[in-house]
Amino acid sequence: MAPPPGGSFPPALDALEQENLVQVIKDWSIANGLAVRPPPAIAGNDPDGILAINAPVTLFPSPFPKACFAQAKGIQQAYNELYANISRDEGFLSALVQEVAGGDDFIANLWDVHLRVKKEGYVQNLSLGLFRSDYMVHHDSEGLQIKQVEFNTIASSFGGLSSQASLLHKHLAATEFPLLQKPSAVSNLDLPDNNSTTGLAAGLKAAYDAYGSSPSGHPTCVVFLVQDGERNIFDQRHLEYALTRSGAPVFRLPFSQILSRTSIPTSDPLRPLLYHTPHNPSLTFEVAVAYLRAGYGPGDYPSRSAWEARYHLERSRTIACPTILTQLAGMKKVQQVLATPGSSTLERFLTDPDSLSAVRHTFTNIFPLDNTPAGLEARKLATDPEACQRYVMKPQREGGGNNFYRGAIPKRLRTIPESHWGAHILMELITPPPVANVILRNGKLEQGGVICELGVYGTCLWDQNATGFLHNEESGYLLRTKGDQSEEGGVAAGYGCMDSVALV
Repeated sequence: MAPPPGGSFPPALDALEQENLVQVIKDWSIANGLAVRPPPAIAGNDPDGILAINAPVTLFPSPFPKACFAQAKGIQQAYNELYANISRDEGFLSALVQEVAGGDDFIANLWDVHLRVKKEGYVQNLSLGLFRSDYMVHHDSEGLQIKQVEFNTIASSFGGLSSQASLLHKHLAATEFPLLQKPSAVSNLDLPDNNSTTGLAAGLKAAYDAYGSSPSGHPTCVVFLVQDGERNIFDQRHLEYALTRSGAPVFRLPFSQILSRTSIPTSDPLRPLLYHTPHNPSLTFEVAVAYLRAGYGPGDYPSRSAWEARYHLERSRTIACPTILTQLAGMKKVQQVLATPGSSTLERFLTDPDSLSAVRHTFTNIFPLDNTPAGLEARKLATDPEACQRYVMKPQREGGGNNFYRGAIPKRLRTIPESHWGAHILMELITPPPVANVILRNGKLEQGGVICELGVYGTCLWDQNATGFLHNEESGYLLRTKGDQSEEGGVAAGYGCMDSVALV
């Protein structure tokens, strides 16, 4: 992949240039909320939560093929439609859940919550998705093309910080890059706009408006359900502030406090979810939209009461983002089934020929690890010390840090009962072209080869019991970059960093 026009990339910096650029980035990032709470190793004893540091970020925007960028953004509405339609198909999801639930208690528990609510009857048909489809550029004999890494249906993070990373690099390109001793490599950069903050907030506002007024006369609101001790708070705050500016009241509620801070009147068949503000008990709001930035992994459900809280949420009238069915649509098993060569599963959910072709073109080779003929062949690859070097093994998880790469795959399988292998999928590794950059993380610079992963956000609002969509938009992008020796790419997990695109 060619670097930006004008010279070698990234440009060589002497010590004084590095020092200046780092200081500018630190100050701009804190002033503009490109920030995170520091990890305990840096924060030390910070009981009052007063510290913040700049989010890990690249010094320069990374080169990214223009055609691949346009392809990823252009296909997002089709992907929104695909996963919304999957969430509408309970029978399809039920069959896949049964295939993985025996080796995955978390998936089984999610499905049990859905069945409990289904038995008494859902009272809200609207569903909201704030999605993110992640890609890497694959380099092979056919040239450069995007291949999908995964599709996220819950807690698709970094939309708030991603728009700020784009603005940071635009600021540097206008003020600092021209002053470098060797500025040619970062002159005339093609830096696309990024509306991820406003785009995601617009999706939330569409659901808030669709909910309408409260029959009981309470003011309505949006609640962000978050994890205790959240370090990535500013990413979420950017969405919250954008939503507040659009006229929707927003409250933050730790997932662990759902049952103590919300209630559903037993006498009201509509089952409104009422939020009681802790700082003023006389105020009660009806929750129009519950946006989950927690609840995506087993760690958020340490007790039975946590599962009761999710049931409490799911059975209420609030528009959940996501519902249980939409969360389950994001299982890696769904991705594997869609990508199976020769399968007509994709046609079950998409009918437009152009959308079908465009989506299918993004698939890479993904295999089951079950007892089917394809699964048994994949097990041979996964347990072979040489063949496994071309693959990554994934469980049905979100949030980063859950995957096993190359030689770690057979080691991991030896720790899992064979009856549980089917709860995983085996994906062929994507081979990206070489790119170099400089990462600023926790005040230190890391320079060398990097791997970039592009995420495209989508917002979608639909009726589970009808066709068509009330809202379906592509909503900005995220570029995460990591050192090329790192396997995982999660920013919050400490592997990747924020970046932005320089189109080439």
